[in-house]
Amino acid sequence: MSKAVKNYISIAMKNPSPDRPRRSGRPLSFDREAALVAAMHLFWQHGYEATSVSDLTQAMGITPPSLYAAFGDKRRLFLEAVDRYLGGTKAVEQSIENAASAKDAARDLLVAAVLGDTGEDTPPGCLLASSLVTSSREAAEVREALARIRRAIEAALRARIERDIGEGRLPAGTDDRALAGHVFAVVQGMSTLAKDGAGRDKLMRIVDAAMAGWPA
Repeated sequence: MSKAVKNYISIAMKNPSPDRPRRSGRPLSFDREAALVAAMHLFWQHGYEATSVSDLTQAMGITPPSLYAAFGDKRRLFLEAVDRYLGGTKAVEQSIENAASAKDAARDLLVAAVLGDTGEDTPPGCLLASSLVTSSREAAEVREALARIRRAIEAALRARIERDIGEGRLPAGTDDRALAGHVFAVVQGMSTLAKDGAGRDKLMRIVDAAMAGWPA
């Protein structure tokens, strides 16, 4: 498995994010990382709006005051869970930039999505796609935050495609915007299929089909 895949699909949950700052003050009386993973799984399964603070504290094994002290509020807890899921948006962007080619970067993203969508110990589908929200001001803020994350990663892939065009790895007439957008359309579509019961083998065939259309 490539470095890009490992960074994008860091859901093994064995190591905390290396750049996550620690809060000062009274030491926590619970395992913050384990609590964050539990919250992430709950958001992943039910989505942002359908997951209540009561649900979260029960799953995390903490009290509401502990949740607010450690994570701020439900919205910030969710965004930290998303960051934990991705292993850090900047890490994903760096992996795309460092890939051997835009095609390799795109395939890594697609394979990572398949692995994340079909994990044995995690809910089916993608956390970001599963958490789409549609109402309330707070939910709208979360929806926009998720959109910014997706746009940032898509922009990184687009930049990598542009680089390959400039270096002659891709035809001069390649539509970088459409090609990057297609990859992310496939990513989100596979999440829906996984939630509908599609297995890893089927999704990997979809990856192969998507990459077969990559410009030569």
